[in-house]
Amino acid sequence: MISKINSRFFVFTCLLLSCTSTSIITPDKPLRDGHVIVSAQENFALGFFSPGNSSSRYVGIWYNKVSVQTVVWVANRDNPIKTNSGVLSVDDRGGLVLYDDNRKPPVFVWSTHVSNKSFVVSSNYSAELLDSGNLVVRQDDKDKDFLWQSFDYPTDTLLSNMKIGVDRRSGLNRVLTSWKSEDDPGTGSYSLMINDNGSIAQMILYRNREPLWRGGPWNGLGWTGVPDMTADFIFNISYVDNPDEVYLIDYIRNASIISRMTVNESMGTLQRLTWQQGDRKWFNFFSAPRDQCDIFSHCGAFGDCNVYDAGVYECRCPPGFEPKSPRDWNLRDGSQGCVRKREGRVCGNGEGFIKLGKMKLPDTTKARLEKKLGLKGCEDLCLKNCSCMGYSAADIRGGSNGCITWYDKLVDLREFSGGGQDFYLRVDAVELANYLKKPKRFPGFLKILLFVLLSASVLVLLSLAYWLIMKKQRAILTIPSPDGEEVNELGTSTIDVKFYPLSTILAATENFSLAHKVGEGGFGTVYKGTLDNGQEIAVKRLSNTSGQGIEEFRNEVTLIARLQHRNLVTLFGFCVQKEEKMLIYEYLSNKGLDGFLFDNEKRYMLDWKRRFDITLGIARGMVYLHHDSRLKIIHRDLKASNVLLDAHLNPKISDFGMARIFGSDQNEETTRRVVGTYGYMSPEYAMEGLFSIKSDVFSFGILLLEIILGRKNSTYYAENAVNLVGHVWDMWGKSRAMELVDQSLGNDPEILRCIQIGLLCVQESATARPSMSEVVFMLCSDIHLPPPGQAAFIFRTENFGPANTGSESVGALSVNELTISMVQGR
Repeated sequence: MISKINSRFFVFTCLLLSCTSTSIITPDKPLRDGHVIVSAQENFALGFFSPGNSSSRYVGIWYNKVSVQTVVWVANRDNPIKTNSGVLSVDDRGGLVLYDDNRKPPVFVWSTHVSNKSFVVSSNYSAELLDSGNLVVRQDDKDKDFLWQSFDYPTDTLLSNMKIGVDRRSGLNRVLTSWKSEDDPGTGSYSLMINDNGSIAQMILYRNREPLWRGGPWNGLGWTGVPDMTADFIFNISYVDNPDEVYLIDYIRNASIISRMTVNESMGTLQRLTWQQGDRKWFNFFSAPRDQCDIFSHCGAFGDCNVYDAGVYECRCPPGFEPKSPRDWNLRDGSQGCVRKREGRVCGNGEGFIKLGKMKLPDTTKARLEKKLGLKGCEDLCLKNCSCMGYSAADIRGGSNGCITWYDKLVDLREFSGGGQDFYLRVDAVELANYLKKPKRFPGFLKILLFVLLSASVLVLLSLAYWLIMKKQRAILTIPSPDGEEVNELGTSTIDVKFYPLSTILAATENFSLAHKVGEGGFGTVYKGTLDNGQEIAVKRLSNTSGQGIEEFRNEVTLIARLQHRNLVTLFGFCVQKEEKMLIYEYLSNKGLDGFLFDNEKRYMLDWKRRFDITLGIARGMVYLHHDSRLKIIHRDLKASNVLLDAHLNPKISDFGMARIFGSDQNEETTRRVVGTYGYMSPEYAMEGLFSIKSDVFSFGILLLEIILGRKNSTYYAENAVNLVGHVWDMWGKSRAMELVDQSLGNDPEILRCIQIGLLCVQESATARPSMSEVVFMLCSDIHLPPPGQAAFIFRTENFGPANTGSESVGALSVNELTISMVQGR
């Protein structure tokens, strides 16, 4: 919980409050209100504080090097002291005690209740604040065993190297519980714990003791309900489940990174937050729940939740099931769930199992772990028990690592577009037959006859389909209205953007006069226009040779209409009439970033601070597309000309005609139709048609280097270098990269750091590239950056020379037209 800054706090606690010279509390040296102790390396501070607008006093631990006071642990969260007379001390039996010294005799407010088995009365006990943020009590300063530690009694925050989970020997349950409010650190409504009820533990976020979100069981690599929870160069996750204890612990690989996991009362979410020193704020890496399907049992018993089919109700019934209450289901209330279509026919009546892929495994409260069985053994076991509803692998890392069987109702099923794991659902014989029908055997001459008939039918169907598609496309493009003017609905009725008649656009642009023309590219021409109400607009008039057909056009309209971010261009509406396809945007007076970067005069208007701010704005826009928007968007054509600048030179990403929607857990996709721009394509996309968020990261890396150097990647060459990236990589290996920087920028050391970030983004290995969230974090903090691996870049092989490499956008490209060139660093 973050408290508001007031006069009692500053960036470093010791600058304002009285600090002790040690990080230790002893019986004869207690901690009094108005004083703090600081850990050895000054990472954390311990003292008294008043949260927000409250005047009550609490003992807490907070980050010592974060400018916004961020408390990570509170001792007396439900027992505040009303005056500034609090004292924290260690008693002669090894217990931490907090008392109000203003009252006689002193009133004890809180204590650790340490049970020292030896009951040795001694003055050698001490409490120390460690650099991990852990407050520990020891009998001796050199004793490695703790009598008590704050890490065992968390409040709302999980720090690096801190456990959340259950000690099965002692019964200790380490639970995160939210604050009541920003002004009150008392026990709130939300709690995160590892639920150890039953034979399979799972992570659950509760609201008022009712499940709100479930991470699911651990499958060897992560929680089944969090497919994107993976180790990276910042975090490493470890899970332990043995007879003694079950817990999760995550480590921050780089000690300079400040990060925490917290349960937020006001938002009702679990959050992974990382401190950005440059922005002086916390950056949200991850949060849950994120969508309707993250809400526990959103679709009821046996209901399957899927948010990835746009415009379709997210709740559905799996094979062999139907809505329990069709009326409520049609009203989009799936809380009553699903029931079997043919009740009672799944016990000894020829039933079997259907595989459901990419699933979040159901609630395991009534499931059993079979440690010695593989999937086949699990199937046989489940089939023998009429109460068994399904089964799945317990560990997806391969081998016979056990399985899980489910009994009674299946609750909290959801489907991912990528990730998840296979779940085998029990269905009756009728449903099984629908999935397992086998083709009948025919004599040879009948096979030939059947082949001929099928071939003829396919030709007829293809001809009919082509005719219907063309008819539908013409119908989508132009629909006559009663008054004779052609109008358009773009084939959808749910797009929240305005349709502009062609007559309105013609009037706004004075019949597309040359005086209104403000730009031109492979897609067509852009005109400035003014509506009758004085609103300035930019009209993107697509040419017939742009490569953007009606599908790409519809894609761009529907995408931009759903996306709202300060670093994304705003779409006002569209026009499709006669042969015209047009998009109507907000008018941005400074046009494209390329018009500044690559212009010998205008580039001097962009000093380093301005270029850094533009870079950061683009990166944040990409984070929104990849992680924070309702849809997960892969742009596929990020470049300088597709970044527009407003009157204050704030960047706005545009041109979503080539973009693709991913599921929030989907990692990658393969296509045979490569689209984008030469010089910005990642190698795996250009050569294999494989694209992901890391493809956009590669394009961003190219753009970042262009911003720093003020030159185009695809048109600048030096001796022994295929293009700009190759030249930067070569000079980086010689420790001479700063020689390439735009001379107008000076020698700010931040520039070299940004070159390194750019090279990290254009590494040949997609998995080695950072995510855009990590890029923003690297731009905004001073963490140590890993050395970049081998860079890769692409050029067209036709005419056999880099001088022929273009930067034009393409609608579709054969992967045979490209090759990868890699330069080894020196």
